[in-house]
Amino acid sequence: MQTSKTVKEQQRAYAERLLTALGKELARREITAVLVVAQDGRPALDVTDSRCRMRRVFVQLPFCWFYWGDQGDERVSFLQMPAAVDRVEQAARDGWNDGEQRELSIDLNKMIDAYRG
Repeated sequence: MQTSKTVKEQQRAYAERLLTALGKELARREITAVLVVAQDGRPALDVTDSRCRMRRVFVQLPFCWFYWGDQGDERVSFLQMPAAVDRVEQAARDGWNDGEQRELSIDLNKMIDAYRG
């Protein structure tokens, strides 16, 4: 059990580093971004759009995404950080999608179960 906790701690630290890097780049572009911890303990970045509305940007490590909703245009790969910063900046400047922020929910266990036979 200690090993999996250590892995979880490492994953959380990696997610925080990614979000910190994104936040620094957004700040250089005059986009307000603050590193926070969500109620469920996940690190997130509170990013304010051009209409002064805030959305949380999260990290989805298995898919290498930053995401701020459940729609296809509300996620971007963090593997190309400059392109990711551009995409989040553009989304914030355009204004977040109307309505409440919906959670991206991907149950990897269901995907794995589908391949077991």
